[in-house]
Amino acid sequence: MRRQVYLNMMKVYFISGLGADKRIFKYIQLPEGFEGVYFDWLSAQKNETLADYAIRMAEKIDQSSPYVVAGLSLGGMIASELSKRLKPSFTLLISSVPVASHLPPYIRLVNKLNILKIIPIGFLKSTALAKRVLSVMSYADVKLIQDMLKDTDAAFIRWGMKAVAEWKNETFPNPYAHIHGTWDRVLPIRYTKPTKIVKRGGHAMVVNRYVEINNWLKEQLELVAKSQQAATN
Repeated sequence: MRRQVYLNMMKVYFISGLGADKRIFKYIQLPEGFEGVYFDWLSAQKNETLADYAIRMAEKIDQSSPYVVAGLSLGGMIASELSKRLKPSFTLLISSVPVASHLPPYIRLVNKLNILKIIPIGFLKSTALAKRVLSVMSYADVKLIQDMLKDTDAAFIRWGMKAVAEWKNETFPNPYAHIHGTWDRVLPIRYTKPTKIVKRGGHAMVVNRYVEINNWLKEQLELVAKSQQAATN
C-alpha cells in the first residue's frame, strides 16, 4: 500500500475577506487528501487589533496534526498573523498582502484623517466596496457578493477597515504563497509582491477566476503534501 502522510485529510483553514463570509469560497475545490474548513467571523471587540483578533481565531484551529491556513483579503492578513503564532505547514494568501508595508498608502491616510468615522456604513456596504469587487461576473455571483455585503454587520465593517489601517505586522509568513490579480482595485498589485499573478484578475477573482485559483491551490497543496512526506521518511 502506498504510504501517504495526509491520509487522515490535512485541514486547510479558510478565512474570508471583509464584507464577505464563507460563501465566497463556494467554487473552491481542494486536491485529494485535503479538507477545507471555512471560518465564520467572530464578533470584533472594541479597539481590537488584527493581531489580537487572530489570537482569538487561533483557538478554532486544531494544532494536533499538520494544517494550512488560507486567507482572502482581510482574511489573508489574519492568516499572516496566525502564521507567526501557530506555525502552520503553509500559508496561502489570495488577493491580500503578507505585511502592512504592502498596503496601499491611502488606506492609512483615510484612517489618519478620521474619514472612516464620518462615512455612513450604508454607503460603504452598498457602493464603495461593491464597485471595487464586482468586475465581469455572472448575475448569480454579483448577487452573492451583494448579499454577503448586506448580511455583514456594519460595526464589523467599520472595525475591519480601521484594524487594517492600523495593522503593524512586518513578519512574512514562512513558508507562504501569494496569488494576486493585476486588476485588483482594493489592494493594487503595484504595492505588493505576489508569488503568482493572474492577468486581469480582480479582488473577487476567487469567484469569477476560480479555475486559476483551484489550479494554484492544487499546485501549492501538493507541494505541502510532498514536504510532509519527506519530513517523515
